[in-house]
Amino acid sequence: MADIQVKTMAQFMAEGKQPEVLFWVGCAGSFDDRAKKITRAFVKILNKVGVDFAVLGTEESCTGDPAKRAGNEFAFQMAAMMNIEVLNGYKIENIVTTCPHCFNTLKNEYPGLGGFYNVQHHSQYLQKLIDDERLTIEGKTYKGKRITFHDPCYLGRGNDVYEAPRELIKKLDAELVEMRRCKSKGLCCGAGGAQMFKEAEPGNKEINVERTEEALETQPEVIATGCPFCNTMMTDGVKGKDRGGDVMVMDFAELIANAEDL
Repeated sequence: MADIQVKTMAQFMAEGKQPEVLFWVGCAGSFDDRAKKITRAFVKILNKVGVDFAVLGTEESCTGDPAKRAGNEFAFQMAAMMNIEVLNGYKIENIVTTCPHCFNTLKNEYPGLGGFYNVQHHSQYLQKLIDDERLTIEGKTYKGKRITFHDPCYLGRGNDVYEAPRELIKKLDAELVEMRRCKSKGLCCGAGGAQMFKEAEPGNKEINVERTEEALETQPEVIATGCPFCNTMMTDGVKGKDRGGDVMVMDFAELIANAEDL
């Protein structure tokens, strides 16, 4: 990946330095081909504004969120304690992640096991870069386009983060069109609670189909997401409705990176 610059915590330590922030990539962002594009987009933005960030690389493992949601508390705590040992060993203070599941787990559940960090979702971090005048969005790629935003459960209802993603979309000079169920009344994409890894029960309508139908009611050109799981579920829904040719599903980091032609 010659077009992007990424250093590990081990490299920072070898240089005797600490990064501004640790980018927690997450399982999806590391291994899922679609989510890797979100990871690359976010890294390109960080590179552009000169953020001194690090990743854990092979030292990062799953936060344990899927195991906990599926009811296996023991597996969750085992995974969490391994991560906490690594993070505390590097004296990590600030973490940013593109996954609301990782965000929620690191922020709200790791402290109970001895992991205390300042954790931000990438929407919050990007908004802070704008507020600090380190990032200026000037691209006009999405000017006037109709964009609807799907609220990830662990970002919105779980942590009351609603405005940062919307402010980023507005910076693109796009027309933000809300679904009838949005913000605190938003509907899950169907992936939460480890449901991502199983089929729907017989006779039940897939939740991602219902949510996609609500998104398409707004007649969007883009369905924006802030979660790799939501991105997968909404993409599947759009394809299932044969709308993949005219409706894009994109993370707002990708929208910003594309608008800036990074």
